Amino acid sequence: MNIRSLRFGLATALPLVLAAALPSGKAVAQDLKHYDSSKPSFWAHPPADWFLGDETEAQKGLAPPSGPATPTPLDELQADLKRIKLPPGFKIEVYASNIPQARQMAWGANGTLFVGSFLATNVYAVTDQGGQRTVKTILKGLNMPTGVAFHDGALYVIDINKLLRYDNAEANLDKMPEPVVAYDDMPPYTSHGWKYLVTDKNGWMYIPFGPPFNIGIPPTSVSQIRRVDPKTGLAEIVALGVRNSVGGDIDPRSGDYWFTENARDWLGDDIPSDKLNHITRLGEHFGYPYCHEGDIPDPKFAMGHKCSEFTPPVVKLGAHVAPLGMKFYTGNQFPKQYKDNIFIAEHGSWNRHKYQGGRIERVVVDPDGKNAHQEVFASGWITGQRDYFGRPGDIIQAPDGSLLVSDDWAGAIYRISYKK
Repeated sequence: MNIRSLRFGLATALPLVLAAALPSGKAVAQDLKHYDSSKPSFWAHPPADWFLGDETEAQKGLAPPSGPATPTPLDELQADLKRIKLPPGFKIEVYASNIPQARQMAWGANGTLFVGSFLATNVYAVTDQGGQRTVKTILKGLNMPTGVAFHDGALYVIDINKLLRYDNAEANLDKMPEPVVAYDDMPPYTSHGWKYLVTDKNGWMYIPFGPPFNIGIPPTSVSQIRRVDPKTGLAEIVALGVRNSVGGDIDPRSGDYWFTENARDWLGDDIPSDKLNHITRLGEHFGYPYCHEGDIPDPKFAMGHKCSEFTPPVVKLGAHVAPLGMKFYTGNQFPKQYKDNIFIAEHGSWNRHKYQGGRIERVVVDPDGKNAHQEVFASGWITGQRDYFGRPGDIIQAPDGSLLVSDDWAGAIYRISYKK
């Protein structure tokens, strides 16, 4: 068995072995993971398995799968993509490979594709010269630099508690300049601290701040989305009650911010649903930790609140599908019915006995959030009950109107194009 076939690793295998070995009854229940997240000491130094802190008997043993140690080789990627299902006329191919833990993507002004990463600590630059693409690691040693953006000639990178600016980035790919800290009013929590950057027409950046646990009363500095001016460091809170958002985009029709949100774990295989949200006014509250998916009060933390107090999602995307990066489609390559549709990269489940997600979802919706319709656009990255050969992480539109999809499991970027 080679290392690429080890899809779960010790993080998953060990709890399953222990669950099988323990007797049933009260002793098992006492062995469930639980942490007191009500103290600042937990926020500052959460345990490595903080995401297991609300484990239940029904779901005991579930844990995030460990991805391959190295990116998927090109020939294997090409074979894997033959299993992806798309609507007629669309095709998927490898755009770039050997990009460990590839996450958010951003285009430079001169055609450089910048790519952040999750656990790899790197930021990459993909350049294209006559169809020959080169991947270069331009930054190393950062703390979960998942979020990247490009604005006014500068590359912006999130380093958990700092928004870093690298001026004149495209001209310095071989030796990046020293970064300037554009904004640092951020907590240092790594747990749900990875972020995503969206820039509006005025150059302000929307940045989500996740709480450092699955469920609990969050510290006042998190469970929110802020809008930050990287030129001045000014910031304002635009949304509250947000659990874990790692994707968003500006609606080209209205200028409003829409975002994906991962709902809490450990309530069961089929609840609560992950969400697609729409901010319509400053300071809107989306329910966390009191209410989930718009209509499920939390069994412990509702504390008398009613779901009617909070903004419901525009679309319920499904339980544990893990929606991440998203984009409104503004290109002309796809058929006209795809114009202004939302494409969402669903990373896929871990807190579910049978995985779902691991696909690209398409949402058709009016600018005001009405008449929403969703359907699967690209699927097939999950095989069997709980096995991945890829996990979509972000989506970006290419200059020619095709879509690029990053995959942090396979360490690759795919291109989805259309031809009549």
